[in-house]
Amino acid sequence: MIRLFRVSIPSSSVALVLSETILILSCYLLAAYATLDVSSDIFLWEDGGWWRVGLVVLLIFLGLYFHDLYDTYRIPSRTVLLQQFCFVLGIAFLLQALLSYGRWDVMVPRRIMLYGSVLVLGLAPLWRIVFTDTVRKAKGAQKLLFLGTSPAVHEIIATLRERPELGMAPIGFLGVEDRMDSLEGVPCLGPVGGLRAAVAELQPDRIVVGMEERREALPIEQLLDLRFAGVQIEDSAATYETVFHRVSIRELRPSQLVFSAEMSPQATMVATQSMYSWILGIAGFIIGLPLMLAVALAVKLFSKGPVFYRQTRVGRGGVPFTLYKFRSMYPDAEVKSGAVWATKDDPRVTPVGRWLRKLRLDEMPQLFNVIRGDMSLVGPRPERPEFVQMLQEKIPFYRQRSCVKPGVTGWAQINHKYGDTIEDVTTKLEYDLYYIKNLAPSLDAYILFHTAKTVLLGRGAQ
Repeated sequence: MIRLFRVSIPSSSVALVLSETILILSCYLLAAYATLDVSSDIFLWEDGGWWRVGLVVLLIFLGLYFHDLYDTYRIPSRTVLLQQFCFVLGIAFLLQALLSYGRWDVMVPRRIMLYGSVLVLGLAPLWRIVFTDTVRKAKGAQKLLFLGTSPAVHEIIATLRERPELGMAPIGFLGVEDRMDSLEGVPCLGPVGGLRAAVAELQPDRIVVGMEERREALPIEQLLDLRFAGVQIEDSAATYETVFHRVSIRELRPSQLVFSAEMSPQATMVATQSMYSWILGIAGFIIGLPLMLAVALAVKLFSKGPVFYRQTRVGRGGVPFTLYKFRSMYPDAEVKSGAVWATKDDPRVTPVGRWLRKLRLDEMPQLFNVIRGDMSLVGPRPERPEFVQMLQEKIPFYRQRSCVKPGVTGWAQINHKYGDTIEDVTTKLEYDLYYIKNLAPSLDAYILFHTAKTVLLGRGAQ
């Protein structure tokens, strides 16, 4: 695993991105050397050919990214994979055709584009198949030995078996005498007292401790000896964060929040975030003003009532503030029902509002909240006071999410669907706590980049 943007990314994923980028670039360069009548060096260096070809490669990479081809290694069908590459290359051709109507000197010559794309279509899907098969069969994964069978351990093992690209392989587990739970596909090596013998036999790269009850059951002396012998040992909560990119509330103890310096955001980081959020908020407001005027006109023309919707939300430190949105519901939508979460095909939403929600255009006035300092561009989504009080009573550590400013988008929004149940809210809280723990400009940039994909594909809207 490689840690980039405060996120653990499989090294094989990085290798896939780099190798495919080199392969696609090579296809177009080979086409340039094979088809140009003049010297290829003149085209590449004197006519700016590198920039033109690089733009095409970037467009193809973004197309593959928007098709989720870097999110998972599972290839449901080779035919589907080929269709996805065809679609991405078709978009690249379309954008090149649109460029031909302008006077920008960024077009790739027609024959290079044609022959290069044929090479990409023939080689890139084949390379993807070979690469993923190699990763699945590779024996270089880190060997994990589990100590205990907590619910978090069950989740970790199930996910590692489905995602070999994470580079971690469970080789066995040791259980408590009266709780030798079975873990699917992972052999039981006996009780925790046999830890030293199991390590000597299997030579694990890491021991993951996931025991629910550790008093008098944890073989602390053996763990100390192994730790000083150079064996890596970590709590299952840390492994859970690496695998799922969220904090497990079930594994979280109040003492960790009190004594761990990692769980609370740094004051300098919070101040830095406020500064660049304010700058980007002003820039976004100015750039998006024409679109916001068009949206305001559409709301006014196609539904009765005010253009803007004002609603009280809970901000940093539990302080309420007024959040602004374009109105997407009928006036007085909650007079009878009271405060309720939005649902799929919500009858309170207007026809125009349905499109605004799908494209997230109703959220644009929140840039004004960012400029005012009520919100940041990135952070936990602000919740209504009626829900906050209820959720704090039902979900542990829910109050702690308000230690930073709420955001227009967030880590939970790009990783989890819109939730209208306690289970969904709990999962999103785990993502929020992970974000708070890893708050940094690099993570905010990562979230904003992925938010563009979520918005353009209309995912998670209600």
